[in-house]
Amino acid sequence: MNQVVKWSKVWSLMLALVLVFSLAACGASNNSTNDKPSNESAGKEGETKKPEESKEKQITITFQNIYPDPTDPKNMILNKLVKQYQDEHPHIKIELDSLNTDQQKLKLKTQAASKEVPDITVVNPAAQMQPFVEAGLFAPLNDMLDQNGLKDTFQDGLLEWYSFNDQIYALPDGNNIAVVYYNKEIFEQAGAKVPETFEELLALVRDLKAKGIQPFAIGEKDTWTGSFLFMNMLLRTNGGPGFLQDVLDKKKTFEDPAFIEAVDAFQNLVQAGAFQEGATSFDYNAGENLFKTGKSAMYFMGSWATGGIETSSVNGKVGVFKFPTINGKGNSNEFMLAPGSAFAISADSKHLEETKAFLNWFMLNFPKETFAAKGAVGIGQKVDGDFKAAGYSDMAMEVLGLFKEVKGGDLAFDNTMNPGTAQVHLTSIQNLFVQKKDAAEVAKEHQAAYEANNK
Repeated sequence: MNQVVKWSKVWSLMLALVLVFSLAACGASNNSTNDKPSNESAGKEGETKKPEESKEKQITITFQNIYPDPTDPKNMILNKLVKQYQDEHPHIKIELDSLNTDQQKLKLKTQAASKEVPDITVVNPAAQMQPFVEAGLFAPLNDMLDQNGLKDTFQDGLLEWYSFNDQIYALPDGNNIAVVYYNKEIFEQAGAKVPETFEELLALVRDLKAKGIQPFAIGEKDTWTGSFLFMNMLLRTNGGPGFLQDVLDKKKTFEDPAFIEAVDAFQNLVQAGAFQEGATSFDYNAGENLFKTGKSAMYFMGSWATGGIETSSVNGKVGVFKFPTINGKGNSNEFMLAPGSAFAISADSKHLEETKAFLNWFMLNFPKETFAAKGAVGIGQKVDGDFKAAGYSDMAMEVLGLFKEVKGGDLAFDNTMNPGTAQVHLTSIQNLFVQKKDAAEVAKEHQAAYEANNK
């Protein structure tokens, strides 16, 4: 299956997302099994085990994940569900390996090279996971998805981003859009207003900087964060989605004026002092925590950040806005789209059936627990509940409202291009935080990498 983003597919997916949130208050019958563990091998409390059950050996399932931040609702949900499953299945131990995103990507590459992939690991959709699938490292999950109605809990069309040759190889935890979070209290103190154009955004950055206020926070040690922002800017300068698709179709090259304009705009933002000093030494969590502790006025990130912000000290002070047009180009209702990171199971797992049973149970319970922890904005599964009635913040309701305004968009660079080209891109954009470069040279650097990796 061609994993390059297709406009019609993205649009149908986002329409499905809108429908999910529109109908949230009505509930979703697909989650009716969430309270029930799918693996019934362990007897109920007080029940005598069958002879074969009493002979079960202790097994350990390694669960690599990207929820290392203890203040993140997903971290709390992960630990709660793991504890519950272990309590109900005493012969199973779930060993967590919690890493930030870039650490996990690097570790997985090393593990894949030695064919020592954890029982459960994390991958991103489309082009990022394709090499692992082609190497036979992941187990197909179609059979597990058919158990207990799990497949029906996912938003329509979402699983296609994790499918190859009609086999599904990973289960996503989210389906998100990129937004700009801003601290209303800081804006009010600075006499600032929400920018509607990139030119206004640049002026705002300079004004905040002059007043001793840090404009943006970013965790650029994790290189995807800068790329995610840059791609939103390319979405604008290109006048709409599909730039990378055009490169793949040989209709454009990276030396196209739209790409060069995006590089210039990005560097203008950096040079205006938009980001904290030493941004490339802050990982994702450290960068986000600057915003969550009131030390920056704005934060560009996927809507998955909403839950963590709700549980932080700035909760109640935060609003959101769409990334603006650049030089009059683009549509602010076109977003960076982010089918989420996803859980895959090693094809060589020594406990394949037990691992599938656990992941089935985990994903069935994930929507309910995430909703209860106020972390369900941007979740990839259908949510049974009324967000407003459950006490979700005004900010969360704003984000949900933006989902309804989506008119399309693009996927991240590293979810679209092959890993070799993507790595050059990530490093190239990260370097712009340290040193200004000629935009045409950055474009040539990208084109050379693309050609070298597509011979």
